[in-house]
Amino acid sequence: MAASIIDGKAFAATVRDKVASHVARLKEEHNITPGLAVVLVGEDPASEVYVAAKHKNTVAAGMASFEHKLPADVSEEELFALIDQLNADPKVHGILCQFPVPDHLNERRVVARIDPSKDVDGLSVVNAGLLASGEKGLVSCTPLGCLMLLRNQLGNMSGKNAVVIGRSNLFGKPMAQLLLQESCTVTIAHSRTQDLEAVCRRADILVAAVGRAEMVKGDWVKPGATVIDVGITRIPHPEKPGKSKLLGDVDFAEAAEVASAITPVPGGVGPMTIACLLANTVTACCRANGLAEPEGLTA
Repeated sequence: MAASIIDGKAFAATVRDKVASHVARLKEEHNITPGLAVVLVGEDPASEVYVAAKHKNTVAAGMASFEHKLPADVSEEELFALIDQLNADPKVHGILCQFPVPDHLNERRVVARIDPSKDVDGLSVVNAGLLASGEKGLVSCTPLGCLMLLRNQLGNMSGKNAVVIGRSNLFGKPMAQLLLQESCTVTIAHSRTQDLEAVCRRADILVAAVGRAEMVKGDWVKPGATVIDVGITRIPHPEKPGKSKLLGDVDFAEAAEVASAITPVPGGVGPMTIACLLANTVTACCRANGLAEPEGLTA
């Protein structure tokens, strides 16, 4: 195997350590504790697991964790009243509503209700606009995590050709904007891109986020490229009945023979998402209090 493995799990641990150190300084020097509020509507098992993990990591970093669990039939008016309360609470610096929400609630309206300065998921139209304009906002956690991994792996990315496969508002578009800010030449590819394989072969940095298991083959990868695999598909395990296996969007075995560095699935991008949620909360806290932003934790 030629490629070095980009260990997202280990790097996420360093990010969490940086967050914890900054939180400790905020407490000691300013008597401020960053606070993250998570709203869970209904009883989706996967969402409950995610919320529990976020709570555990928030507390471990020394931050205040505020959990709000609402019934699945909660009205939009009741949910918005809670969000308004959290928007006004000076102890809460970050707010996220765990998605998906029940069908009678509109996710876009929920995101729009959150104060953009507390939108630590970075999903609001305001934060998307700030990113596109090159101004300071809060950046969606998974693209921010990928940027951190790339900076750590490559250092200066100026002038490199970057291809992002996927054009979603959640990942593809903000990832492309972040790479533009690093002075990369950026192409956003998608399902209607002509000769997608050839487009990918030009990339010094190839980021795959389409949700199609092992779509990107080894001969799509430019020799020496850095490959970031954001995809995650769960399939029945071929050798362990009753168990499942996670696959990325990239054929790892093939691509690893060509790339210079690659993220695995699992253990690559995934661990960075919660780490960046914590980083965004600390950043939001510092901005709310007119303090210097933490180094290495923002875009």
